[in-house]
Amino acid sequence: MEKLITLILSFISGSMPFGFLVAYAVRKIDIRKFGSGNIGATNVYRVVGKSWGVTVFILDFLKGFFPVLIAKNFVSSSDSFLILVAVLAVCGHNWTPFLRFKGGKGVTTSLGALSGLGFVFPGLGWGLITAIGIWLVVFLIFRFVSLASITASLGFLVLALIFVNSVSIKIVSFLLCVFIVFQHRKNIKRLLNKTENKV
Repeated sequence: MEKLITLILSFISGSMPFGFLVAYAVRKIDIRKFGSGNIGATNVYRVVGKSWGVTVFILDFLKGFFPVLIAKNFVSSSDSFLILVAVLAVCGHNWTPFLRFKGGKGVTTSLGALSGLGFVFPGLGWGLITAIGIWLVVFLIFRFVSLASITASLGFLVLALIFVNSVSIKIVSFLLCVFIVFQHRKNIKRLLNKTENKV
């Protein structure tokens, strides 16, 4: 029962649409009707302002990070259980019931969840640092957040498959990468059509 409640709370934590809430609180707007229509930090950055975009980034990171950390310290340190906690937090963000199951892209929340798992799988940290490096290089060259996010997630997956011994981490890396690519499908189409917005 304790584990079940933790899993439910993890999904609810991930489901909190901070981008939507911040935009409405600050500008009284539905962020989904402006910019790219996404509720993530990048769109909030564009539409509401830099500081609020950073705020949403931090909140989206923490809602993936804390469920894993709390579950590990207070419920169970089982690898499979913590992996499930991480995946449910990201699923909550991507398909939040508070917005009719239409959420964000899951990049920041995935980073938070994987960072939480880094306390369980020590070797994971280097993969995350490398993925962040990939994101920065691609973004600075091309100025597309979507391209940088997709490339970084694919890069992290390749690193996990090659260098991480844990089968659980290989599985969660694959799942989160699939989620990120799937949630960016419209961005991929715009990138191919050369209509994607740069930052």
